[in-house]
Amino acid sequence: MDKKKLLQHIIEQIESELPELISAARATYEAATNEESKPENEYDTRALEASYLAGAQVLRVAELEELLHIYRQLTLHEFKKGEAIEATALIEVQLNSKKSYVFLMPKGGGQIIQFEGKPVQVITPVSPLGEALLGLKVGDEAVVERGSEIREYEVLNIW
Repeated sequence: MDKKKLLQHIIEQIESELPELISAARATYEAATNEESKPENEYDTRALEASYLAGAQVLRVAELEELLHIYRQLTLHEFKKGEAIEATALIEVQLNSKKSYVFLMPKGGGQIIQFEGKPVQVITPVSPLGEALLGLKVGDEAVVERGSEIREYEVLNIW
């Protein structure tokens, strides 16, 4: 997998989502501050709820803009055979005979991107799996405890 193309694909996806989110934040703000949104009685909280939603949407826009800035400036490490996992690694792991791909990025974890016909999950070093993978090499196992459940991911490839 080409990490540069994957990163560009992620950037393009964020860029395509951003205008819609900005528009929704503006519309929600206008709804919250509109003259018709004034409470009809002490129990009418529509304007208050809309203002909370608008505030959350503005924060999300700021987070995505910061993420775009980071991703555009990011230098991807090209891993050589035998190197340990660190940020910007694209990792193929196997859990219970099921293979999957994770992209270890400094920020922006949680999204799953379809790339070259395969789902790739973006994770961060502070996520349970990201923390378990740091420093491992091909053939090592990352152990992630989730409550009473223990998952062991085998590292198959690192790019």
